Amino acid sequence: MQTRFEIATSGPGLYEFTHQVADWVTGTGLLTLFIQHTSASIVIQENADPEVQADLQNYFARLVPPTTDPSMAYLTHTYEGPDDMPAHIKAALLPTHLSIPVNDGKMVLGTWQGIYLFEHRDRPHRRSVIAHLG
Repeated sequence: MQTRFEIATSGPGLYEFTHQVADWVTGTGLLTLFIQHTSASIVIQENADPEVQADLQNYFARLVPPTTDPSMAYLTHTYEGPDDMPAHIKAALLPTHLSIPVNDGKMVLGTWQGIYLFEHRDRPHRRSVIAHLG
């Protein structure tokens, strides 16, 4: 089984899409999720306290600031905006695919685990995540 999830983003941040995936999965197998972009990531992260998502976003913003920051003056890929190359770096550091076991039609996630698209660009996007259950 395969499908595509379209996730609208409105700028940097973590966008949970656990429920959309949970509504789609059936049977037993291994679910693979793959994001079709080079400036966003997908992660499994805590979904109970929104401060976790805010802290992650703030950490990565400090780790890889925009190219307008003097510490990033060495970057040469800057013509798509000051957020573009930093977004590529963040996507290289974070997962672009996930594997999740599925048993009896339910993802085998921990109690506080959720699936998130981690948007690294400043402007809104429509992101595609391909799901394969086999």
